[in-house]
Amino acid sequence: MKPENRRAGRPPQDAAHRLARAHRILDATAELVLRWGYDKTTVEDIARRAEVAKGTIYLHWKTREELFSALLRRERVEMITEVRRRIEDGPGTLHGLLALLAAELLSRPLTRASLLGDSEVLGALTRRKRESTAAAELGGDFQTYLGTLREHGALRSDLSPAEQVTTLVSVLYGFLIVAQMMPPEYRPSDERLAELLADAGSRALAPAGPVPAGAARTAARATLAYVDAAVETAQRKLRVSLGTEESTQ
Repeated sequence: MKPENRRAGRPPQDAAHRLARAHRILDATAELVLRWGYDKTTVEDIARRAEVAKGTIYLHWKTREELFSALLRRERVEMITEVRRRIEDGPGTLHGLLALLAAELLSRPLTRASLLGDSEVLGALTRRKRESTAAAELGGDFQTYLGTLREHGALRSDLSPAEQVTTLVSVLYGFLIVAQMMPPEYRPSDERLAELLADAGSRALAPAGPVPAGAARTAARATLAYVDAAVETAQRKLRVSLGTEESTQ
């Protein structure tokens, strides 16, 4: 079928073209949400900014909420991919991982707003995102990662896996929420805040005695394995949101 005979609104047959168009729509969505906020950003606004028909957006996502979910999933992929790239330059410790995760999170307004439930940016969407908390993000593979560190004496052994995750989530939220409540003269830069958060989190889970020989190498391998798994999971969820992979749920 010639292009000029294609029905209006029908998606292009070329998968690469369709994917590129989806990312262009997400680019426009991110720009407008950061400028106006979720509640004031309409599908019509996004379509106009992305230079597509409104109906074209609904060819990719059935609802506005699905569109924004895809946007946040893409942000997650970009964040964890950058952590994966940078972690090879460090020692592969829990401290290093927390510092990189915090630094990347703080540098990404949408991810930061999602985590903190910032209604000024995400508006009504924050109520739907509360179930996708840091505790959920740090479940599963992250508990396995901490379990490996604990098994090899690189973490304190008097806390259960759930208590370890709760401790780290409390440190994360505590630093991020309290920092924005403090007077300006008490607020550290984002770079310093990430360092303080990582230091507090790693110290909270540090073992009482010396770390056994060889534990550092094991910890480095476990850290890299965790990040690799996180990248794979994030990419899979994004592919589902972009319609390039079927959901297994």
